[in-house]
Amino acid sequence: MTVQEAHDTDSGVRLRAGDAEVTVDPENGCRISSLRIGGTEVLRQGERYGSFVMAPWCGRTRQGRFLNGGERYQLPVTAGEHAIHGTVRNVPWRTARSDERTASFYRDLTDPWPWPGRVTQVVELAEDGSGLTLTLGVETIGDSFPAQAGWHPWFLRNLGRGGRDVELDFSPAWQEERGEDHLPTGRRVEPRPGPWDDCFGMPDGVDVTLTWPGELELKVTSRAEWVVVYDEQAEAVCVEPQTGPPDGLNSHPRLVTPIDPLEVSTTWSWRRPD
Repeated sequence: MTVQEAHDTDSGVRLRAGDAEVTVDPENGCRISSLRIGGTEVLRQGERYGSFVMAPWCGRTRQGRFLNGGERYQLPVTAGEHAIHGTVRNVPWRTARSDERTASFYRDLTDPWPWPGRVTQVVELAEDGSGLTLTLGVETIGDSFPAQAGWHPWFLRNLGRGGRDVELDFSPAWQEERGEDHLPTGRRVEPRPGPWDDCFGMPDGVDVTLTWPGELELKVTSRAEWVVVYDEQAEAVCVEPQTGPPDGLNSHPRLVTPIDPLEVSTTWSWRRPD
């Protein structure tokens, strides 16, 4: 029996450390379908939820159009008049390797993305079960192309144990002004009160704390400088570290070349009250 076979089940790849258990579903976009801490589920359940990968772009791309080297490309429009959340969140991935607390996965970039490439994700539980690190890579097999990468986790607003709803704490340097089409206008404004479906700039790195009072504190950190916060649904709150803002293929393109792939990590660390 191989290492992969020992941990790859019909319901996904399960990782365990301390009192934490993570389930990854390679067949459904390599999303984190479950994160249980001390037996309590933290992520909203359902095939659209958990925590999914956004690549090779994040959020909405305006009318699905962007430029590369002066040439215009058209992506399929999937959200109103825009293209949203990349191409890999609903398709099967391959499991490269897994053991008790670490697993790696990959998905080749194909049509409708105009260039061949690959997206990888490494999922690693801390040895003591106190945190989870996710690492994404986007690489090209040939020509260079602009790209973004990030995560879209759906954290439960309430853990369902009779406690209070989650509270968010973060200190962004600015908020991207949002237009009526839900895309940044290009203006940076002072952070405004929620509810949000908004992108914030954190040039020193993403640092957001979610607290379920008396139950759990979970911190989302990343060297990425952008985070989208979405808390307009009753069931969940999304804190999305990403390498650029919505429509970033146009406004903040990061070129992926054969010698310079795009790499980004996020760590979720948690503690429970004593």
